[in-house]
Amino acid sequence: MFDSLSEGLQSAFKSLRGKGKLTEGNMREGLDIVQRSLLEADVSYPVVQEFMGHVNERAMGKKVLLSLRPEEELVRIVHSELVSILGPVDPSIHLKKEGPTIIMLCGLQGSGKTTTCGKLSQLLKEQNITPTLVAADLQRPAAIEQLKVVGEQVGVPVYTEPDNKNPVEVCKNGVAKAKADGSRVVILDTAGRLAINEELMGELQRIDNKVGPDQVYLVVDGMTGQDAVNSADAFNKALELDGVIMTKLDGDARGGALLSVKHVTGVPIKFIGTGEHLDALEPFRPEGMAGRILQMGDIVAAAAEAHRIVDDKEREELEAKMASGDFTLDDFKNMMEKVARPGLMGRMMSLMPGMGQFKEALESDEAAGGIRQTIGAINSMTAEERRNPKLIDAARRTRIAKGAGVQTPLISQLIKQFEIMKPLMQNMAGGSVMDRAKMMQQLQGAMTSGNGSLDGMRVKKSTGKRLSNAEKAKLKKERDKLKRKMKRKKR
Repeated sequence: MFDSLSEGLQSAFKSLRGKGKLTEGNMREGLDIVQRSLLEADVSYPVVQEFMGHVNERAMGKKVLLSLRPEEELVRIVHSELVSILGPVDPSIHLKKEGPTIIMLCGLQGSGKTTTCGKLSQLLKEQNITPTLVAADLQRPAAIEQLKVVGEQVGVPVYTEPDNKNPVEVCKNGVAKAKADGSRVVILDTAGRLAINEELMGELQRIDNKVGPDQVYLVVDGMTGQDAVNSADAFNKALELDGVIMTKLDGDARGGALLSVKHVTGVPIKFIGTGEHLDALEPFRPEGMAGRILQMGDIVAAAAEAHRIVDDKEREELEAKMASGDFTLDDFKNMMEKVARPGLMGRMMSLMPGMGQFKEALESDEAAGGIRQTIGAINSMTAEERRNPKLIDAARRTRIAKGAGVQTPLISQLIKQFEIMKPLMQNMAGGSVMDRAKMMQQLQGAMTSGNGSLDGMRVKKSTGKRLSNAEKAKLKKERDKLKRKMKRKKR
């Protein structure tokens, strides 16, 4: 996402490093690179002018020019202005206290409305809300069937009237059915066109007037650049949009539409689509997006993705196992199955500071194949072997490899990696936030080997540092607490 824009901005910051003395001249050179990067990313020219006006005013001040680290000051200024131009945004969906909240999705054909219906439903289901989808796209062949498939994948009801050619009636009847069923949210999937025309706008306005949706979101394709901004402007004038959902930001989108749409239309971006899968929709956060553009990461979004993988209950149970030393190959396999979901690790890496370079490696067929082999190898072990890998001698390794259809050295490598991971996990469970950060740094360093393995890691059995009695007591208290939690779960 936004690779060319990020590289251009990083180039501007690098141009200021190592300067013996910072002058207005070399600062302007860096600012020119910033401006050029924004224009090359297809950001609207008026937006670039206003953005650079604010950045120039702040960057040319004495505080920055006389700073010992001027490039850091410029990063801070650019980050602040990016946040300002993208926000403020309230990404929450405000639900009515009584009756269903009606959300209407609109947009041009091919923007991803139907898939976005499923993604929005998935987000709502994670909040224990099951919406009803209404198939009101009566123009595109197979649109109704596509929405049915999406509804089945997410596990939400879909209201259809295949023989009714009046989208207004379909929407009204769908809302009435959802209300009767006690559904808290109704999502209307309306028809699109290849281009904006009076017929399309007239149909959407009739639905808006007769059905009265509580929120109207425009779905736009982020890869269409300024066309997406022009579409947003036209739809907003006809419907008074409450927000924009920008899709396909995982592809070759240059970022211009994302940075321009709020300024041009006054309509905030509410959600962004970052992949084809139905869990690849994120609430939009200006601070996080500015961090991604500047390659600073987005820890809040990364934490949200991590929570999708392991919820609070699972995390507590896992930490208790790690602290007590009960972490087994079964637990290791379960973790791998969760993170092996298509596209997930790539999204996680793109959100972590300094980890973006591993995104392609982790999304490669080689990496996916390696994970499948590892899971297959663990499945070929007996329950006793999974609990205690030390039982696996040469004969057992040969048997496991044959059962999994892999070479015997892979089994040896798997056991070695698990033996590396186990003490790390135990230390991480009982350690502080700083200890966990250090472990992540170790993992990052190991991943630079390029094959996705943990061969580059070296675990010290002892740091050589003697713990004080207070430190020992604190560490024991933390582990005992986790053990007690684990025991309570088993009762």
